[in-house]
Amino acid sequence: MIVANEAEKTGTGGKNGQNFWNGEQFLSLLFPRRCPVCGEIVLPRGELICPACVGKLTLVRQPVCMTCGKELESERQEYCVDCMRHPKTFRHNFALLRYDDVTRRSMAAIKYKNKREYLDFYGEAMARRFGRQLLRIRPDALVPVPVHRSRLRSRGFNQAQLLAERIGRRLDIPVCPQALIRTKKTLPQKKLSSAERLENIRKAFAPGILPEKTRRVVLIDDIYTTGSTLEACARVLRSMGVEEVYGMTICIGGAF
Repeated sequence: MIVANEAEKTGTGGKNGQNFWNGEQFLSLLFPRRCPVCGEIVLPRGELICPACVGKLTLVRQPVCMTCGKELESERQEYCVDCMRHPKTFRHNFALLRYDDVTRRSMAAIKYKNKREYLDFYGEAMARRFGRQLLRIRPDALVPVPVHRSRLRSRGFNQAQLLAERIGRRLDIPVCPQALIRTKKTLPQKKLSSAERLENIRKAFAPGILPEKTRRVVLIDDIYTTGSTLEACARVLRSMGVEEVYGMTICIGGAF
C-alpha cells in the first residue's frame, strides 16, 4: 500500500499496476537537471535553479542606458559614454543580468560544455522580466544571432537560437533563425579590444530570409559587451527593410 500510495503521489501509478511516465519525468530521473550557477543537481525537483543560487545572480538595475541597457551611475544620465559617442542602429537592448564571474562561468558552460539545459532557466527568467515590454513592442519575430556553420558543426547548437525558441514559446512570438546568415568565421570576441571587435565583426553577417511585412524584430544573444555583434546584425536587418530593431541578451558588461 505504501508503494501504491507513493506512486499515486508522484503520478507514476496506473491501472492494473502499470506505471505511466511522461517523457519529462522519465528524463529527469535519468538526467537530473543541473543548476546554471553551481552545476549541482537542482533540488527540489522541478525547479530550474537551486533556490540558494538565485541570490548569486545580479539583476541589471535601473538606471540603465536608454540604448544598450547597461547600468548607469546616475539617474541624471540617459546614455552611456559609448552610446553617446557611437549611436546605435538598434533602438534598445534588454539585458537581464550583469556579466560577472558567476554569469561568465555559466555562459561558458552552455557554449563549451554543452549545458544547454541552463537556457531553460534563462529563457524563462527573460520572458518573465521583459514579457510585458516585449508585448508592448509587438515584435513580428525574434531573430537569434547566428553562428558560423563550422562552429555550429563543432558545438552542435546555436545557444542564441535555443534561447530565442524558449522565449518565443513562452510569449507566443515567432522565431526566425534563417533571417541572418553568418558568412565569416570571426575570432572569439572576448579576446579582442573594442576596436578589434568592430573590425572583426564587420561584414560577418548577410541577409537571409524574413517573412513578408516583418517590420519589428528583437535580436536574441547571450552576452552584450561592446555591442558590436548586435550592431552589425541590426544594420543588416535594417537593409532588409526592418524598421525597428531591438536586442535582448542574458547578460551585459559594465558601462564604459
